[in-house]
Amino acid sequence: MKKFLLFLLFISNLVLAQQQQMPDISSVWLNNSKPYVGTIGNGTQEIKLKINISEQNKKNNQEYFVSGYSVVDTNYSKFEGKITVTKYKDFKKKGTVFGEYELAEENKGKHSGIFKGKFIYTFKWNRKTEKIEGQYIEFIGNWESYDKTLDFKTRLKNQ
Repeated sequence: MKKFLLFLLFISNLVLAQQQQMPDISSVWLNNSKPYVGTIGNGTQEIKLKINISEQNKKNNQEYFVSGYSVVDTNYSKFEGKITVTKYKDFKKKGTVFGEYELAEENKGKHSGIFKGKFIYTFKWNRKTEKIEGQYIEFIGNWESYDKTLDFKTRLKNQ
């Protein structure tokens, strides 16, 4: 009986350790109210992606619900989706967050689709001011149209 209780205690500690507490970084994805800028396709077509709303999931603190819009040429599309943190590395003066994203545009025809890929967020921590400095966020992935006829590489970063 004693061994069984120790085993249960060990398993419960293991499960709790895997549920790493993530601070609420939902404001990071808003990018100081600036759009993320990058390319879509062969690297010459500019794309802007603006996140207007970002909220941490109350049931999974590593997930963020976001919404906003994308602009390519004259094509403006609203989107909703999620950003999920998969890994976090903390160094004394620098932090790095890795994860995945999926953003679904309103279905308004051939030039509407889903952004999907991975992101990296790096920042420097100023111990004196206790503030984040030197943020860098990059989203690398693909955009695929809903009808599956268009598929482009995308690369976006903060300004």
